[in-house]
Amino acid sequence: MFRKYRRFLKGLSTNWVGTAGVVLTTSAFVLFIFMEALRLLGIVTNAYVGLISYMVLPGLFLLGLALIPVGWWIYRKGTGRSTAELLSERFDPEILQPKATGSRLVATIAVLTLVNVLFLGAGGARMLHFMDEPVFCGTACHRVMHPEWITYQDSPHARVKCVGCHVGEGAEALVDAKLNGLWQIVSATFDLYERPIPTPVHQLRPARETCEKCHWPDKFHGSRVKTFPRFGFDRESTPSYTALSLKIGSGTGEQRGEIHWHVAEANEVRYASRNDERETMLWVEVRKGDDFWRFTNRKIEQEETGAVRTMDCVDCHNRATHVYEDPERAIDERIHRGELDLSIPYLKREALAALTSGYADTAAATAGIRNALTGVYARRFRAETAALQESIEDAVGVLQALYRRNVHPLMNVSWNPYPDHRGHRGGSGCFRCHNPDLVDAYGEPIPYDCTLCHSFLSYDSSAPFAFLEAPDSTSADFSMHAYLRDEFLRSASR
Repeated sequence: MFRKYRRFLKGLSTNWVGTAGVVLTTSAFVLFIFMEALRLLGIVTNAYVGLISYMVLPGLFLLGLALIPVGWWIYRKGTGRSTAELLSERFDPEILQPKATGSRLVATIAVLTLVNVLFLGAGGARMLHFMDEPVFCGTACHRVMHPEWITYQDSPHARVKCVGCHVGEGAEALVDAKLNGLWQIVSATFDLYERPIPTPVHQLRPARETCEKCHWPDKFHGSRVKTFPRFGFDRESTPSYTALSLKIGSGTGEQRGEIHWHVAEANEVRYASRNDERETMLWVEVRKGDDFWRFTNRKIEQEETGAVRTMDCVDCHNRATHVYEDPERAIDERIHRGELDLSIPYLKREALAALTSGYADTAAATAGIRNALTGVYARRFRAETAALQESIEDAVGVLQALYRRNVHPLMNVSWNPYPDHRGHRGGSGCFRCHNPDLVDAYGEPIPYDCTLCHSFLSYDSSAPFAFLEAPDSTSADFSMHAYLRDEFLRSASR
């Protein structure tokens, strides 16, 4: 059987064009089967091998199929003979003889056509599946997407596929994503991309098609207690804690809250921003039922215009996954988690100095962090840290990993490359709209009081849960304490 097909393929190799087509088609088919077997066995997982398997090989296969009839056409035109004569010359008489079910040649072509269809169908399906995997998004364009891939793996959405947010559902979303992907391929090939990569909020699907598949703003209610640790630059790196009761509700119910009021189904917030960058607001409109408010930026000439946008989740949670850390807060968090030994003298001060000294590249940073941290304790605190060498070595490793996670010199990603609009610790955040410059027709601004979104339970307190210490039962604050205690326990149990 295989001998017959081999003779059939030899008959198709009419000239160098036809031979090239047969070689390309056959080789691509065999290599695809081989590479797919390796991938299914887990031997090969590299994204670049996937690109070759699911994009290059099917492309070569199609090119080969196209070359075969072109070669036959050139061959027939060059000889000036009829197709029937050439078939008799190129193929065994046995394959051309009729059977009860029809010509063997027709049957052979039908079988090979079926194989081609199955191959291209399987290859196309596998290609789409492969391109939906996070490892493809993060590593196929390794240099370009490396910072996003690193932060994605250490994010709250590390188990959510990239396409869940960046593509969304439906044929229209898929087509838009693939067209956008073509430009990304061109920009990566010819080095046309920006460094660092801008946040693609303008290309994201509406949050109601992505975020709200898992999160339901109308079901947010009550408060959530969050404690922020901070450590000083003194010898003991003295800790202090600020605790907030965040009003996460959507504006309904007994404990209504305010934070998710902006995206509740009953409300609509629209705005226009300068250059459509979502930073400086030109005007904001708020609609709740039959009530309507419009606030205009009194410091900007109103002939400036921008695209009108309806507010959704990503207007605040613009760094929901690819979260880059502030160096000082990152160190505070590592100390709080016990990854950095607080018994090391001046730990916070020296760690921050070593981390942010300014390095040419990652290799220089790896060496520089080690030299800076070990050097200062060897020179100035040798006697005090003699028993802490293991802790210092561990601190070096933590800081090096922290640098590699957040700083990527090849893509011009340094500390704090992107504003974080969630709250107001990493950028303007809430104050983009809640500020005295956006006023209504009567000159009244959008409210910007701190207690709209949260209440301070403690500020720079020496203990993380000092706010839980009960006041005297006769105090007016006693009932508030009881409420906050219950809210804290509910929050901690989530």
